[in-house]
Amino acid sequence: MRNRAALLTGLLLAGCSMQPKYVQPGLPTAPSFPTYSGSPGAGPRATEVAWRSFFRDPRLQSMIATALHNNRDLRAAALRIDEARGQYRIQRADQVPNLGATAGATRSRSAGVEGAPAITGNRFEIGAGVASFELDFWGRVRSLSESARSRYLSTVHAQRSFQIGLIADVADAYLTERELDERIALAEETVRSRVRALDIGKKRFDAGVTSALDYRQIETLLTQAQTALANLELQRAETHNGLMFLIGGPLPAPLPAPLALSSQGLIENIAPGLPSELLTNRPDILEAEEQLRAANADIGAARAAFFPQISLTGALGLASSALGSLFGGGALTWTFGGNAALPIFDGGRNKGNLDVAVARRGIATAGYERTIQNAFREVSDRLAGRKWLADRLVSQQREVAAQRARAELARLRYENGVANYLEVLDAVREQFAAEQQVVLTRREQLTNAVDLYVALGGGVEGEKR
Repeated sequence: MRNRAALLTGLLLAGCSMQPKYVQPGLPTAPSFPTYSGSPGAGPRATEVAWRSFFRDPRLQSMIATALHNNRDLRAAALRIDEARGQYRIQRADQVPNLGATAGATRSRSAGVEGAPAITGNRFEIGAGVASFELDFWGRVRSLSESARSRYLSTVHAQRSFQIGLIADVADAYLTERELDERIALAEETVRSRVRALDIGKKRFDAGVTSALDYRQIETLLTQAQTALANLELQRAETHNGLMFLIGGPLPAPLPAPLALSSQGLIENIAPGLPSELLTNRPDILEAEEQLRAANADIGAARAAFFPQISLTGALGLASSALGSLFGGGALTWTFGGNAALPIFDGGRNKGNLDVAVARRGIATAGYERTIQNAFREVSDRLAGRKWLADRLVSQQREVAAQRARAELARLRYENGVANYLEVLDAVREQFAAEQQVVLTRREQLTNAVDLYVALGGGVEGEKR
């Protein structure tokens, strides 16, 4: 009999589960990433490279480290983990009986009845008991606990996803700042050159060697360069302010000197691997999957609500009218009971809750698959950029060389009276634009390498997989 009672108790405590079996959705993308001929050869996996190894610029490393320590949004993400962990602990506590201890002393007086005298008495008691413990026979409490656990894990992945995104944002802003510095240097040199040209043009105009039209064209070139310089200075100020916002606090001093774009030394041959690897490498995909697991567990809780809820209560203690006899014989008291509640008519509430749970699982499934598809697209775009941005940079560098030669020839033709200054104007303007585009493309190439690294799940310091 004791064995049977123990077996029955185990069955009641373990219960069954109305939760549907979780099945990971299939990969909603092609089995491999597109390939582009001429792209860099396969290198290390993104998850094998810590961000301090990927970024070689000491100044950028210091900025990223400061941002990871100070950024307020990242702090909030970490606190959301604590919040979700607490919610999980609260929900998990319902799976075990909550035992409480009580102690009390009362003194009361009852009124006399039909001439009987009033009675004044004391009562002392001490004990422990279970207020109400649900026997999770249908797995409702366990499903709610699993749902809370998955939501807690999703916040862990969300925090890691935000951390990786923050690293990428700081790097992109920093590289943009370096780009603008180099473009500003080109613009300043161009302004100085055109100031000298305007001085020479003024002397030639005063001497009657050149026309007023040519002089005004030289002046136009100068004002165009000055306008471009002012625009670049404004962009740099805005970019710097955005970078300081991401960092979230004062920078350590002194900072190392920045490296030029051509000396950043990023690892540009990161191996993409297979799309299926994104399922375990990308924190946003892991976050979406945990949300899907939570929605799946919620269905189990909604289904269990259709069945009886069985609860137990009990208390064991000592009670006496005198404190001295509280621990004597005959003071033992105990109560034990149970109740069951079965929904008969609820106006469709339980059915509605189940429909909501099923719909939310469908929404979570679609969100999970969309997250995978977005990750696939991001990696594919960055692989394409790795190939075509490199080709574009080579072409633009050849264009700069050609434009410089053209501008020099145009100046010689003008000085020898073969051509008017309009030819020089066009050549110099296009040379300046080409030089600016080379710097812009070099920065885009570096940003693309950063984005590919992040899109493949890299970005955590010292992580081993």
